[in-house]
Amino acid sequence: MAGPAHQMNQDAEHLRLLSIFHYVVGGVAGFCSLFPLLYTAVGFVFVALSHHPPAHPAQEVPPAALGWLFVGLGIFLFMLGAVFALTLVLAGRSLSRRRHYWFAFVVACVECVFIPFGTILGVFTIIVLSRESVKALFSTAATQPPVETKRL
Repeated sequence: MAGPAHQMNQDAEHLRLLSIFHYVVGGVAGFCSLFPLLYTAVGFVFVALSHHPPAHPAQEVPPAALGWLFVGLGIFLFMLGAVFALTLVLAGRSLSRRRHYWFAFVVACVECVFIPFGTILGVFTIIVLSRESVKALFSTAATQPPVETKRL
């Protein structure tokens, strides 16, 4: 039968692994957030084409409003993805430092939308954070002063 020290070590290891996986999934989300910039590029092409006459008189010029819609949508989706990626990285940092329990828990719930990696990571994070022993680790870390690290 495992003692409290063994359970605490196991919880600490699970939090460490979850933290690393949050950094990785945050990087993947950051990379995926670059894809909406293709919409922005297509939008700028539409805007540029709307200001030039068509090569053939039978062709219609795309409306500039459609181009600006693509530009706006691309920038909005890029910013949304970048904020999501940053939030995942911050949740990983919170898990590694055992601080901001509810922030990490809410991010774990929200990241379940990022299929498939976020869903898997979110479910495991919710399971680990739901343990009473993990909640105790977060509460003891909150009462201790932060540990200073040496920087090179």
